[in-house]
Amino acid sequence: MRPLGRGALAIVLACLSMLGPFSIDAYLPAFPNIQASLGASSLEVQQSLTAYMLSFAAMVLWHGALSDAFGRRNVILVSLVLFAIGTVGCAAAHSVHYLWFFRVLQGVSAGAGVVVGRAIIRDLYHDAEAARLLSLVTMIFSIAPAVAPIMGGVIVKYTDWRTIFLTLFAFAVGLFVVCWRRLPETLPLHKRQPFNPRFLVHNYREILGSPLFHLKSGVVALNFAGLFVYITAAPVMLPTQLHLGPDQFGWLFIPAVSGIFTGALAANRIAGKMTFSRQIGIGFCFLLAAAGCNVLYHLFMPPSVPWSLVPLFFYTFGMSVVAPAATLLALDLFPHIRGTVASCQSFETTLVGAIVAGVVAPALAGSVLWLATGQLVATSAALILWLVARGYRQRLSLDTVKQQ
Repeated sequence: MRPLGRGALAIVLACLSMLGPFSIDAYLPAFPNIQASLGASSLEVQQSLTAYMLSFAAMVLWHGALSDAFGRRNVILVSLVLFAIGTVGCAAAHSVHYLWFFRVLQGVSAGAGVVVGRAIIRDLYHDAEAARLLSLVTMIFSIAPAVAPIMGGVIVKYTDWRTIFLTLFAFAVGLFVVCWRRLPETLPLHKRQPFNPRFLVHNYREILGSPLFHLKSGVVALNFAGLFVYITAAPVMLPTQLHLGPDQFGWLFIPAVSGIFTGALAANRIAGKMTFSRQIGIGFCFLLAAAGCNVLYHLFMPPSVPWSLVPLFFYTFGMSVVAPAATLLALDLFPHIRGTVASCQSFETTLVGAIVAGVVAPALAGSVLWLATGQLVATSAALILWLVARGYRQRLSLDTVKQQ
């Protein structure tokens, strides 16, 4: 097997991470068509997203532990097979309940790329180099949330919603072939951890019992929630508040994804040139300014294109500056079980996303002002967690010095 170079590895890991946003964003414009085709209510179709998110969150907790025990490459390959089966099942679903089932199968497999990809990066690289590669993966990955809804809107306009899932199936098969031929195993046998209940319970108890882990993971999760509330509210908010059609979802996703890309590019360039703390502080300046201006605009002005959506560029820019540093700080809390840490971190982000999709977004989707306020609350809470994490870490350091 000829190993992948740094750039090619970034592309493959980014494509694996794309399975998640493709599974969410591509079929959002097709909600009315799915509802009519399957004879379901709008809430039942919405719950297909919730079913996916909950199963994603539940299984993402295990991808890292499985990769720590059985190897990174094996977990990736098996997950791609399961995802392909679930995607074909979604395309063939004849009722909303069958759609729920196969969305669950997609959910339990789609998260492996994100989790195991982070572990692979940390297996191969350290500190600034790892941050650069992680931000490079984010830059490439950011294409997915922009392309997916536009692709889904075009497909559903000219063909059928089932074609969306058949396209995802072809993408998964192509990824499987590439990973089978070129993806290396980055975790040698002597570094693998036993997969037994006692050892797993010990690892999860150690991670989930760490206040610092929850504080640092919460920073990423809550900032993501501020974006995800817009994404999951899009099928209601864009047509009713901004009067956009299913093929015009790019008005939301293009500024959001452009911000993700440019923020990741900025994070890539500044990696190693400043501390992670300063990088995170700069990112929060953009996050809070964008969310605050969005709220102020909608307090005095009616929703309109593009002004209701432009702040998302600056919000996601800040989010992409914060995320690599906060992610690596959380992974480095437990360097001997980074795969399991990556799982727990992704679990928290996905669980927050599931709550946003199932509860928060439906409650706020009727008003752009409510959505903007929800975003501001989410990133403000993330900032509070970061400040508490810094204070807690400093207190631990002082206690260690006193004991010595």
